[in-house]
Amino acid sequence: MTVRELIVLGTASQVPTRQRNHNGYLLRWDGEGFLFDPGDGSQRQLLRSGAAASDITRICITHFHGDHCLGVPGIVQRLSLDRVQHTVHAHYPQSGAHFFERLRHASAFYDAADVKEVPVVEDGEIADGKFGRLEAYALDHGIDSVGYRLVEPDGHRMLPEKLKEHGIQGPAVRTLQQQGEFNGVQLADVSEPRKGQRFAFVMDTRLCDNVFELADNADMLVIESTYLARDTKLAGDHGHLTAQQAARVAQDCRVRKLVLTHFSQRYDDPAEFLAEAAAEFDGEIVIAKDLDRVPVPKRATGR
Repeated sequence: MTVRELIVLGTASQVPTRQRNHNGYLLRWDGEGFLFDPGDGSQRQLLRSGAAASDITRICITHFHGDHCLGVPGIVQRLSLDRVQHTVHAHYPQSGAHFFERLRHASAFYDAADVKEVPVVEDGEIADGKFGRLEAYALDHGIDSVGYRLVEPDGHRMLPEKLKEHGIQGPAVRTLQQQGEFNGVQLADVSEPRKGQRFAFVMDTRLCDNVFELADNADMLVIESTYLARDTKLAGDHGHLTAQQAARVAQDCRVRKLVLTHFSQRYDDPAEFLAEAAAEFDGEIVIAKDLDRVPVPKRATGR
């Protein structure tokens, strides 16, 4: 059974609170586990969430401010301690390679994990696999920062009544899917197009073209909303977004589910973020809380 969900490990921005750990997000996508921006305490939050280090297949860091990367030492050492057998790819802005090196080897430990570093050099695709394409695009935050997008390829949904009508069953179905034809029956005769799903992850940034590029037609957009609109100037000065701006991006880009996170400690009431976003975006809104499990939306008809 495939699972597509976001496990929220932390939702604070620079300063954690009693209720909010530093950043951390594990996207479970079928057999893959994308760990985004593991801040301080991520190893413990992973344990509290019920997930395991062995669930992680990729580490994706947007930039090297502490609340987005200080959990790397614990995560990497846990991969080794648990003898995780598969390769874990690590992505981050290339200019921060020296930071990742220091974090990866922050203390003495038996380094048994296979962590393969694949820095982000330019905008575009950085990895592919059964999950589809993983892309990264530069953002605007004062230091080099990138956002990530997961793009599943378009496919086909098999129609059981059509398969039965043409007498295709068992292994012949897979042959038809792989080759596009079987005994004169075309794939289009027994299926309908299925739009691939998209997931986007946008952290610390001002509004810029690549925010919209990443969010375009996303089934789920996880995006920072550090400030409320009354502090828009402060947000711009510090390279961040408001909940209002994030929601407008979601509306303009036809996002289906909007997940707001990375909240400043100056605000006590999460309902303010919801109200501000709801005034701009008419889709589903989630105000992320630590240890939430947020399912990726089921495929919409016609997507």
